[in-house]
Amino acid sequence: MPAASNLPVKTMQDLVSSLNSVMGDGGLGDDQRVVCQVKQLMRSYVSQSHDWAQYAVYQEGTRYTRNLVDDGNGKYNLLILVWGESQSSPIHDHAGSHCMMKLLDGQLTEHLFAWPNPTLKLKRSMPLQTNAVAYMHDKIGLHRIANPASDRKAVSLHLYSPPYQMCTTFDEHTGEAEMSSCAAERLKRPDSGSFLLHSAQNCSPSAVSSQSQGSAITSS
Repeated sequence: MPAASNLPVKTMQDLVSSLNSVMGDGGLGDDQRVVCQVKQLMRSYVSQSHDWAQYAVYQEGTRYTRNLVDDGNGKYNLLILVWGESQSSPIHDHAGSHCMMKLLDGQLTEHLFAWPNPTLKLKRSMPLQTNAVAYMHDKIGLHRIANPASDRKAVSLHLYSPPYQMCTTFDEHTGEAEMSSCAAERLKRPDSGSFLLHSAQNCSPSAVSSQSQGSAITSS
């Protein structure tokens, strides 16, 4: 197991460096000690909007956008998601990947579901406030993330290890499953140099048709 990072986590770059140190070449595997270390690192970073505003690119009219912060060493990636008002993801799995999520701004609700048998059953709903951290894996179940606010966007930081290209989404009423592409396309933003990622609407936001319409948001 890689050694725990002793680096102070004051900025987003500190967090990225510490994550690389803790996960090493293996990514976020099944060793619960590493999972706990990564979760603690995510918790120790206190959100500062000037740290992540350049990545918080949102396309009006989409459900949410996925913006690359760091692609790790190929064993994980780190994304910032911007959630539109009253928008949510579909109910989905993570294709065997570990998911760590930290709320950077606003509020979100995680709805946890049991795997369909044959229909879906809601296990719990957990509200998340700024700086809260949640962990998800297929062994725990399925989930849906929602922004309950009708007047404010939300911003969250997601670590996926390993990165994945396909996920399964589920109909809430029938439990019917559908394979959905989560392959992201990188679009260079000429004004900031950051990358806007988007993918299939079932698993991510509606496809962005024009990069020039994307705008960065800041904490209010």
